[in-house]
Amino acid sequence: MNRRNFLGLAGLSLGTLAAAAAFSGWTLSRQSRQTLLLSARNDADGRHLAVGYRLDGTQVFSTQVSERCHDVVAHPSLPLALFVGRRPSTQSYLIGCRDGRLVQTLHSPIDRHFYGHAVFHHSGDWLYSTENDTRDPGRGVLGVYRLQDGQLQRHSELSTHGIGPHQLLWLPDGETLVVANGGIRTEADSREALNLDAMESSLVLMDRDGRLLSKEQLAAQQMNSIRHLAVAADGTVVSGQQYQGDPSDSAALLAIKRPGQPLQAFPLADGQRQAMQQYCASLAIHDELRLLALTAPRGNRLFIWDLNSAAVRLDVPLADCAGVGAVPEGFVVSSGTGRSRLYDCRSPQVIATALQLPAGLWDNHLRLS
Repeated sequence: MNRRNFLGLAGLSLGTLAAAAAFSGWTLSRQSRQTLLLSARNDADGRHLAVGYRLDGTQVFSTQVSERCHDVVAHPSLPLALFVGRRPSTQSYLIGCRDGRLVQTLHSPIDRHFYGHAVFHHSGDWLYSTENDTRDPGRGVLGVYRLQDGQLQRHSELSTHGIGPHQLLWLPDGETLVVANGGIRTEADSREALNLDAMESSLVLMDRDGRLLSKEQLAAQQMNSIRHLAVAADGTVVSGQQYQGDPSDSAALLAIKRPGQPLQAFPLADGQRQAMQQYCASLAIHDELRLLALTAPRGNRLFIWDLNSAAVRLDVPLADCAGVGAVPEGFVVSSGTGRSRLYDCRSPQVIATALQLPAGLWDNHLRLS
């Protein structure tokens, strides 16, 4: 049993087994070999680690931290990354990516806690972090931090124009933020939802000074929490939802906002939607191949679609699949219970190969730099 109550996988088709088999003679490209994978994971003793690995399995660093982390955000020009505390953590960790040195433990202010995600501005001078105002539980704020003399200092905060913000990303202009307001109120030191009968989930576009540009909600899905995001180079935004209602309800678990168009459901086959078990985790877009990947850990399922046509490229079991990120060949996917894998998507048949990374215990997200 893992942290998501993994129940096991059975009945793999011959086609699925072929797609998941290692490809004889496959090698990583030079660019991918040099890529640094950043993620949070636990060790066998339950210690929380912030780690960096090359995709050939070489460990660059493994740093023990006090609290479990969620996402990782790499600095755009310095060898630094912030490992962001998992909701409702009050600590995040600025780590040196060359040697794993703990540069700073970033503490949230009184009456605030981290929601698991952050982004650096392309200048490298500013960081924006989704946070909860625990005096008004669930009121979403962005903590604004300035990097000065190698340390993050809180500068100000902005409203996310919603409740329970989770992931945030930049649009391609580098000045406009897209924020997934999950819509769920929680108190300090708690993950218990207080308002499932009155959720207010929304997708917000705002400039980095806090001005609201747009706010959209999914039609007829009050209990559908917008959680995770991916943004394409052309400005297409994709969101993954976590539905809080009846497990049998037909919820829009994946949504897309193409440039100049409203947020709308991404077309899913009923079998795919049911396999997700009302829970989407990490998303990634491969701009060159125009592909979208999504992990559904409760359903132990990995999906890859053509971003333009919504045609399915891959639908395979993957136990407790966690983080996903794009590399030249396709996508790297981590697992909470098994081997991390690379999915080579450059030919019509997607080829999966196990990576020589530690097996299991990887957390929800990974970042490649």
